Amino acid sequence: MSTIWKNLGAAALALSATLAFAQDAVLKPFVLAAKGPGDVAQKVEATKAALTTAGFTVAGSYSPYPGATVIAVTNDELRSTAAKSEHGGFGAAMRVSVTKVKDDVQVSYTNPLYLANAYRMAGDLKDTAAKLQAALGKIEEFGAAGLAPAKLRKYHYTFGMEYFDEPNTLASYGSYDEAVKAVETGLAAGKHGVTKVYRVDVAGKKETLFGVAMKGEGDNKYMDDKYIMSEIDFKDVKSTAHLPYDILVSDNKVYAEYARFRIAISFPDLSMMGANSFMNIMKAPEAMRKALALTVGGKEDAR
Repeated sequence: MSTIWKNLGAAALALSATLAFAQDAVLKPFVLAAKGPGDVAQKVEATKAALTTAGFTVAGSYSPYPGATVIAVTNDELRSTAAKSEHGGFGAAMRVSVTKVKDDVQVSYTNPLYLANAYRMAGDLKDTAAKLQAALGKIEEFGAAGLAPAKLRKYHYTFGMEYFDEPNTLASYGSYDEAVKAVETGLAAGKHGVTKVYRVDVAGKKETLFGVAMKGEGDNKYMDDKYIMSEIDFKDVKSTAHLPYDILVSDNKVYAEYARFRIAISFPDLSMMGANSFMNIMKAPEAMRKALALTVGGKEDAR
């Protein structure tokens, strides 16, 4: 009997150690799936095919700048998990990027485990993470030193900056249908440099996620995808899957995460000041907020 109790005790200690590790384990925003020589266009098509075979639906794709393509995907787990929490729709799609970097092509994707916590979802999206890894591969997680799940769920960059549950309310309408129509109309017109990349409807809930491209020049360059990424995505392994930005229709309201949260959650280790820092894109959050609000029929000062 003493041997049995010793074995049980050892098993309990091992389980305790495993749970402690899981609680202390850190998550990073992106996963590098593959890298090597190749053609971007061919790699994009091969990536879409692999994702479709793995059960994902390709919701849309775009090229924010030369040598880069972002593919948005969803599946049943993403749509159903998104429905279980307030504004969980921000996590209804994952983003996969194909980026030319010198002589290599990098394939990366947003880490579902990271975003499930960052967006306070009622589920960990482990099945989606496993399917993405099986479809595309996994070399390493990257994009930050890493954050523990508990810290991610209450993340903000620093004092005075927004949390996940403090999004901008861009506009309000009489109903969900009116709100969705207004967003679709505004994105189709593209008058303020914001256009549609994809749409994902959350399962069984009046909630829809839109991915949007942002393009601006001159005085409007601060909301431009290419400009912002040229300042902050400077490391050898590219975080292209940070794009595109999001608009969420929930019931009769239209929301967007304020850029000081949305950018920081992808680049939590970015310096506040200096070269390649948040200071270099200081004007971006307000420029983006105004463009998004005007696009969906809201007011320039919408909060």
